[in-house]
Amino acid sequence: MSVFTRQLHNQGVSIWLDNISRLMLDNGTFERYIDEFSVTGLTSNPTIFENAMANTNYYDDAIRALGNTQISDEDLFYELAVEDIQRAADLFLPVYQKTNGLDGFVSIEVSPLLAFDAENTIKAAKNIKMKVNRPNVLIKIPGTAQGLQAIEKVIAEGILVNITLIFSPEQYEAVTIAYLKGVETRIEYGYNPDIRSVASVFVSRWDKAVAGKVQTELQNKLGIAVMQKVYNSYNEFLKSDRVRRIMNFGAFPQRLLWASTGTKDAAISDIFYVKNLVAPFTINTMPENTLLAFAGHGESGKIISGSDEKADLILQQFKENQLDYRDLAKQLQNEGIELFAKSWRHLIESIAKKRTKLKQNHNL
Repeated sequence: MSVFTRQLHNQGVSIWLDNISRLMLDNGTFERYIDEFSVTGLTSNPTIFENAMANTNYYDDAIRALGNTQISDEDLFYELAVEDIQRAADLFLPVYQKTNGLDGFVSIEVSPLLAFDAENTIKAAKNIKMKVNRPNVLIKIPGTAQGLQAIEKVIAEGILVNITLIFSPEQYEAVTIAYLKGVETRIEYGYNPDIRSVASVFVSRWDKAVAGKVQTELQNKLGIAVMQKVYNSYNEFLKSDRVRRIMNFGAFPQRLLWASTGTKDAAISDIFYVKNLVAPFTINTMPENTLLAFAGHGESGKIISGSDEKADLILQQFKENQLDYRDLAKQLQNEGIELFAKSWRHLIESIAKKRTKLKQNHNL
């Protein structure tokens, strides 16, 4: 058992793995990470599934078995993905039960092609929830304007949501409002308001976006500075009157999740974002390489302070370099949507090609 991940867990940080594949499910990787590295959940996204399905042959037997049916390539993907998510959810169910539904979640995303389509996002979220049929699964929906409209509606209908592709404190605050409106609607109609949700804020992409555009002393400073602002917004959310009101009706408040915490600059520590984002009642979802690195040589970072002073100073320095974080946040969100959409298209195209190839081989 890693003393480093255990220590991080004991500081109040939930460790989730940002990866999934059928191979990991079959070979016991997840059980080992749960037992040895204090992993209490996992997240997935289109790029992760692209790497698992399109770039390996591990799903070929399942594609061959389902490929002769009349379902679409996208529906075939969801058949494969849902099976993986169900198996992972079952593995994390004891964590979910032991923590009274606080932890032990796995996430699956609606098609990123729906990022600007609220109506079809709602339909997709309902369909995925029905297919997965597990209590500890979060449906990932991006925090676009249209995504927020969908999020309010699906939370009101009792769907658990992981709101993704959030970058700035302003975007995060808009997410909390959508969440609160959904829960408050349930209270208004007399339904159980305890709909679990997380808000996934992306970290390392900030520093990658400005790499080489600022002086050396500002390199790899932007991501943590923006996250400090997000964390302070999170604290304001938790102590707000609206949150305390819904808690009084039985709701458990949405949690903050640090996403994209893998280091992209080889010049800094491979656990840089993990050790600098230690905060109780948060989640850190780590790429597998980052999890293994922290398990091997983690550091017990200090709890994030409640002060904005240092972050404001750094953000002002970036502004003086013609880099306003608010404008960059919009750009990063759009780029994230485009990246996931590209992975999605490649994934679906790869499944279509595999179906054809496997069918041809079968007929030889």
